[in-house]
Amino acid sequence: MFDSSALLRQRFAALRSTAEVFSLRHVKQSYQGLAVRRNVAQPPFFNQDEGAMLTVRINGVEAYAATADLSQSGLQRALEQAEALARQIARHSLLDVSTQAVPSERHDHVSPNFIQPLPNLADCLGLLAAESASVPTDNRLVDWQASLGISEVEQTYLNSAGAELRHAQRFLFPGMGVTASDGQDSQSRSLGRDNFGQQGGFEIIERCGLIGAATQVADQALQLLLAPNTPSGKRDLLLMPDQMMLQIHESIGHPLEMDRILGDERNYAGTSFVKASDFGQLQYGSNLLNVTFDPTIAEELASYSHDDDGTAASKQFLIRQGRLLRPLGGALSQFRSGLDGVANSRACSWNRAPIDRMANLNIEPGEQSLAQLIGGIEQGILMRTNRSWSIDDARNKFQFGCEWGQLIEDGQLKGVVKNPNYRGISAQFWRDLSAVGDRSTFEVLGTPNCGKGEPNQVVRVGHASPACVFSQIDVFGGDA
Repeated sequence: MFDSSALLRQRFAALRSTAEVFSLRHVKQSYQGLAVRRNVAQPPFFNQDEGAMLTVRINGVEAYAATADLSQSGLQRALEQAEALARQIARHSLLDVSTQAVPSERHDHVSPNFIQPLPNLADCLGLLAAESASVPTDNRLVDWQASLGISEVEQTYLNSAGAELRHAQRFLFPGMGVTASDGQDSQSRSLGRDNFGQQGGFEIIERCGLIGAATQVADQALQLLLAPNTPSGKRDLLLMPDQMMLQIHESIGHPLEMDRILGDERNYAGTSFVKASDFGQLQYGSNLLNVTFDPTIAEELASYSHDDDGTAASKQFLIRQGRLLRPLGGALSQFRSGLDGVANSRACSWNRAPIDRMANLNIEPGEQSLAQLIGGIEQGILMRTNRSWSIDDARNKFQFGCEWGQLIEDGQLKGVVKNPNYRGISAQFWRDLSAVGDRSTFEVLGTPNCGKGEPNQVVRVGHASPACVFSQIDVFGGDA
């Protein structure tokens, strides 16, 4: 772990620059993807990448250059390229960052169980093969797959003010999916995959519930195949955590990214219905809504000590009792806007500059058990596991579809329904939040593939949430 840090420090110390401040961010990462589909092992996927970004500040202008050449001359050359670029753009610069604070802390952040070795490739494939083979024999079960993604990242940040920040992190993404078809209709049920990712070691497999899941996942796919379509109309909506994460991601996370609000992302990722003047003023949701940026939950995907600009990360309320308090804005966006933000300046790799990104964005638990949530609903529907999503460029009007639905009548769960969908407007939807589950309903989840930025950057994002109830939401089935 950090076996390259000593050499990096040595080479960084030998760099020569005329910049007032300069920094180096070194990233080494690997990804391994394994899958067994219909009891046949798929070709394993593996990649590895390593390089460094050099950033300079000259006369109030910041510029950067990246390189995969980590030799002394390669790093020096990239530093000089960044300096030349800073001088070229100085006459066109719209922002003077001369007075922006420069980090100088030293800290190591290590994922839980990072130093514990994982099972070898054969053992991992054996686990997935056993789960695949556990899918029951039924002609209606036409496709199934057990999968596991493993990513490891080591990162070192050094700057001329004395900062030395190192991260060693491991991420696992287990999954199981089964598709059933009767020739007229097909339905899929899944566990994990893009909904469940955590930071740590092989204990994540157990927490996910992958081992022994095949029978239940297959049974639920068959239940959906036989189930009636979801009825249309206004109903109370109980969203389970694996759907809440998508709701949080799209209708809280993206709208609160400060660079969107400032207009930086409108060419690609879009804008936001939120305005800078809304912070401290806007009633974003009901009094039950408490949303935090929380990098302190060890197993969550975006837990870290410092962001990629070297800013120390700490838990902060973005929304408290429904009131919008602060944006998802890193150091540069805070400097530009004058608003307090959080340490969420993140880059996907060594060859991308950090920008405002979601990190761990969570809803704090409430006081009701799942039984109490269900018991308080006269006519409603429970939905879980995202299947489809659509939302406008301002992250306001949305329509989401789920894999699994169950009717709720007079405080009791009733039959399964298929093709459950719902729609709404972000600015109103969160004000319709009427009940929040307690810690027993709270789950730590996350996705590996949030995309944003030009050029594009795909990063890991954590979302933790309890189950939540929303009043009188427009729901509909596949025929609507």
